[in-house]
Parts: sequence; structure tokens; C-alpha cells
Amino acid sequence: MEETLNPLLQETGIPPQEYAEIVRRMGREPNRLELYLFKVMWSEHCAYKNSRPLLKLLPKEGPAVLQGPGENAGVVEIGEGWAVAFKIESHNHPSAVEPVQGAATGVGGIIRDIMAMGARPIALLNSLRFGDPQTPRTQYLERGIVSGIAHYGNAIGIPTVGGEVYFHPDYQENPLVNAMCVGLLRSDELKRSLASLGRPVYYAGAKTGRDGIGGAAFASEELTEDNEAKRPNVQVGDPFLGKLLLEGTLEAIRQDLVEGVQDMGAAGLTSSLSEMAHKSGLGIELDLDRVPQREAGMTPLELMLSESQERMVLVPRPGKEAALEALFARYGLDCVAVGHTLPQAVFRIVAGGQTVAEVPTQALAEAPTYVREGQEDPQVQALRQRDLSGLPLPGDLHRVLPRLLASPNLCSRAPVFERYDHQVGTNTVLVPGKGDAAIVRIKGTGRAIALKVDANPRYSKLAPRLGAMHALAEATRNVSVVGARPLAYTDGLNCGNPETPEGYFELSETVHGLVEASRELGVPCVSGNVSLYNEGPSYRIPPTAMVGVVGLLDNLERRAQMGFSKAGEFIVLIGESWGELGASEYLWVMEGQEAGAPPSLDLKREATAQAAIRELIAQGWTQTAHDVAEGGLAVALAEMCFPYGLGATVELRDLGRADALLYGEAPSRILFSVSQAHLQAAVGRLEGFGLPYRILGQVGGEELTLLLPKLRLSWSVSELRRAWATPLREVLP
Repeated sequence: MEETLNPLLQETGIPPQEYAEIVRRMGREPNRLELYLFKVMWSEHCAYKNSRPLLKLLPKEGPAVLQGPGENAGVVEIGEGWAVAFKIESHNHPSAVEPVQGAATGVGGIIRDIMAMGARPIALLNSLRFGDPQTPRTQYLERGIVSGIAHYGNAIGIPTVGGEVYFHPDYQENPLVNAMCVGLLRSDELKRSLASLGRPVYYAGAKTGRDGIGGAAFASEELTEDNEAKRPNVQVGDPFLGKLLLEGTLEAIRQDLVEGVQDMGAAGLTSSLSEMAHKSGLGIELDLDRVPQREAGMTPLELMLSESQERMVLVPRPGKEAALEALFARYGLDCVAVGHTLPQAVFRIVAGGQTVAEVPTQALAEAPTYVREGQEDPQVQALRQRDLSGLPLPGDLHRVLPRLLASPNLCSRAPVFERYDHQVGTNTVLVPGKGDAAIVRIKGTGRAIALKVDANPRYSKLAPRLGAMHALAEATRNVSVVGARPLAYTDGLNCGNPETPEGYFELSETVHGLVEASRELGVPCVSGNVSLYNEGPSYRIPPTAMVGVVGLLDNLERRAQMGFSKAGEFIVLIGESWGELGASEYLWVMEGQEAGAPPSLDLKREATAQAAIRELIAQGWTQTAHDVAEGGLAVALAEMCFPYGLGATVELRDLGRADALLYGEAPSRILFSVSQAHLQAAVGRLEGFGLPYRILGQVGGEELTLLLPKLRLSWSVSELRRAWATPLREVLP
């Protein structure tokens, strides 16, 4: 038996111990098709074998939560009968191989996850990671990925309202592309992936082809130099057909024609049908002869593994079958009964009138999980523990700020977000570049939602647990500084190979960091995605937790944005004026060092600072706020000068290293401007919150002037803005 099985195991890549478990669960040896069903369903991408035991630790409940993890997306209530569905998901490996379609289909897939909850997608965000921007490979990837995101989002008519881009040498061979979608629904129209007994199961949307075959398994493998051979694993998207599917699906839900909805995403027919059956406690029989096909001669294996895009699974309500078919016919889309539910908990596949596979649904859906021993990479530990006390002061502090503003991670992202339509739908109130988070209004109400995705991979590389805590803290802070109360978040966890001690350590520490920050900040996790095996023979990406936060603005008129807009207003800093140089962008840009510990984080102070700025905005005392993040206080002040071209004069009285004062980084710091009339009330509230603060100076003039105890630094705003605005134009002309 062993001799005959070895070639099949080698072909599928299923480990011998997992094959033995498959045989045990089935009570027999699987045939080739059945074994491939297990290959995709037990892949890390679908089964979360290494992350599921850790993800169970995340806080998932809160007063606003309607649906937590386990469905196509999380859902939170926002009042007046409305709810918001949202989720982030990765498309890293496909984008590394074919950047345009890899990114485009990542956007298309996350849109369908939101549709499946009964929500109309109203906003897209993305979080991107690239290697050295000066290299041809990075420029090729960046241009293709940005084009793919713009192509799909713009064509389907959903605004891309926010995102972030970060460059780091450890992403050189493995870019990260995480797409987030947010949708709006009536709370009583929430849909789930469920079916009742004896119901037909419908396939709706595009026909099935050979594109994307085995994509879920491909996403669970390390990339190698032979990436070109992986092109058949990359799906091809059609946003115009996706728009038809979107409208047809949402109309079917509005007309109450369907009881269950499921996106056909990773692992295609295999995952969508087997997971729906398992969640429903039922079985499903699928007739492959009824599956719409766009290519002749497709085998059962190809049909089951295809990840052709723009496809959904729908379960009609009794007596609504004809109405459902007629509805999709009006949109020119296939809507065909391809199977039916069974009382036995099996996934049965029929082709040519014969049963070609039959697998217990529980066996497919509940893959083995692994809890491994982790160990920190000693090289990373040595970097974090490096002594930075002997760091030399720059001979000319005046040249540092323009150089930092021109660095890849701090320069303007306008060349990226200008490719995206962020106003389609006419609901985007705060567009990219105007604030720390996007704001999207809810028509017919005075409410709005604020959206932000964030992560600092330098922090996460040097201290994975602390880095994940910073990611959630900063994303919620960005939502708070526009005036919104964070409700919940979705997390995209991108890490290396969990089967290595270093990879598992980073994954485990990342999740534990999110657990701690979630509890202290009172923000639950309602959805997410895990992308592992982001490494190759000579690299491992930094553990990257991309955190997408949704917040609620009860009163849209009381909001804040970035940019000094009124001369004479006072500039106030919440928090200490000094920062830390460890893990800072300043240390990397000026000294070429990625070393030291990230700044310490007091989560109670963080929560208090966020509550304070929200109250100041709600009282109408400030309409201008910005968090102090990468690059430190001087960079944040410069960024506040750019939107309206107004300068500022600021006095920093603290003694100590001038570079730590100007460019050191620290959490829980927020800049805001306030008129003379509201100054005392504002600082009085800060004292009431028990927060440290500084009145730094005033807005005015055309220069940014920083007065230190023994030093005066001054730059024209236009000079700084030129340095900041130019660099990415060279990559994305």
C-alpha cells in the first residue's frame, strides 16, 4: 500500500500523518479527488491549522457586535436600524506572481464576503507592503498592484477611501496585499451561510473556468524562484460582471428570495458548499454536470478546485426558486440549481450520474490543529537589545526633517491614492490625505463611520507582541482623532512559516499582543484573515498585523481633520513631547539601523487620550487633530502644515537629546489646534482626564519654526512640502 500511495501523497503534498488521519475519519482510503478536497480544505489558508487555537483567545464580544468571527464578515450595529459588515483579507502570493490580477481579485473577493452578509459595499481600504522602492522588482509590483486595486474598485463603483503603504527590505520577495471592505445593511436583513433540509442549492454568477485552480493551497506554500509556474493558480477578475452579481445578490436579499448566502472564494465549490453544509448540520449533494462551465472538458477535479471569480452560492426560500432564476436572468447571469441539502452530514459529488466523491462534512471542515513550540529568532533579539546610548547627534539637525519627509515610509501617498476613485457614491466626507481616518456618511441619518487600517512592521519585527499592540492602538487612535468611537476591528495577520520555531513564535506573540490590546482598549475582533508561509529560502517577512478599525460618529457635524487652517490658533500636544529612538524611522533613515526596542505602550493612557480627543471634538472645541506617529513630533507638525500651507511656531523646552525630542516616537500623542476662546476649556478637560499636555505654540506664517533650549530650526512650508510630495511620483508617475 505504501508504494502505491507515495506518488499520490507526493503529488498532493499532504503529510503522511495527516493522510493517516484522513483515512481514520473516512474509514477507508480516499480516491484522488477526495484527497484533493482535503488538500485544499486542510490547507492553512482554509483551515487555519496553526492559528485557530491562538485566534480563539481574541475578545470577540461587545455591545455593538451582531456577528463575530465564523461568518463571511463581522457585523456591528451603528444605530437607527443600521449595521456595518466589514473584513480584511490577504492576496499576497497571487500578487507576488501576477500583481495586477492578484490585487484585483483580492478586492473582488473581499467585496463578495460583504455581499454575502446582506450588506451593500460602501467603502474599500487596502494595506500594502513592498521591498526597496529603488529596485525594478518593487516598482513593477507596486505599479501592478496599485493598478489592480484601482481597476477593480473603480470599475465596480465602490470608493477606495483609505489605506497605507510601507516599504521594508524584508518584503522584497514577498509583497503583502491586504484588502478591506465595509458594507451597510439593515440589522434585520443580516444573512448567514446556512441552509435548511431538502432545499436546492444554487450557483449564481460567472461560469467556471480553469483559472485559479488550487489557489487556496498555493496561498499556503512558501514562494520560490519558480513563481512563473504558479501563474495558473492566480485568478482573473471581471469587475463589470462582479457589479451585476452584486446587484443581483442584494436584490434577491431585499426581496427575501434567499435563506442562505455564501461567497464562492478560496477553494471555490469545495469550500463554499462543504462549509455551508457543516454550519447547517446537514449534507450537500453536488451535481457537477449542472455547473456552468466556460471551458470544454473540465474534469471533476478542475471544477472542484477552480477559483474562478464572481460566483456565489444561494439557497432560495421555499417557493421562490423561479423568482430567483428570473431575477438573475434579468442581469444576464447564470443561476442554476447544482445540488441539494441532505439529512446525512456528507459532501457528495456526482458527475455523469455517478458518485465520484463522498466525504463527511465534519472531516473536511475540522482540520487538525497544531500548537507548536516557539522560539525568538536570536538575530532579532540581538537587534532589539542593541545599545543605542552612544548614537551620535547629527551635525546638522536642519537637514534631518526634509530628509525624513522624503523617505519612502513618510512621504506623500498621493501618487497611490490618486489612482483610486474615493468619491463614487458621494458619501465620502473625509477623503485620503485629509485626515487620519476616512469618514463615510450614512445617508438619511446624521451619523457616519470612520475607517482606518494600520500597522508598523518595524515595531512588529523587533517586538512582535508589542508591535501588534501598537497596531491596534494606532488604528483606534486614528479613528478617535477624527471624532469617532472605535466599535470593533478586523485583523489581517501576515507571518512566516509557523512550522519553524521562529515563525510560530512571531505568530503567537502577534495574537497575544492583539488580545491584550483588545481587552484594555475595549475593542473586540469580529473578523479577519491569516496569511502564513510568507517566506522563502533567504527571507521571512516581519510579522505584520494589519488592523482595520471601524468607528462611529454619532454627529457628523462634530468631526476633525488634519491641517492647520486658522492663523492664531494655539497648538496643543496631548502626551509627552519627547520620544524614543529605538525602532524609529529616524534611526533607519539617518543611521541605517533597525534596532532597539519599540516605544513602551501604556494602554490605559492610550484609551484615556483617545477618549479625551473625542470629547474635545464632540464639544466643538477643535476641528483639527492628528496623531504623532512615525517620524515623531517634527514630522507630525510638518504634516499639519501641508494641507493649507500655514506654518507654525513651536517652542520645545525639554532638555535632553534634540533628535529624540524632534524625531523620537511614542504612542498616545495627539496634536490639535484650538482657538483662544476654547483654549482654557480644552486644557481644563485634559487636566480632568489626568493627561499630560503641552501648549506648544501658535499657527501662522509660511514657515515651520521649532525653538529648542539652545537651537532654532526653521523651514519654509513650501520647501518641506516639495521634499514630501516628490518621491513616490518617481515610482508611480
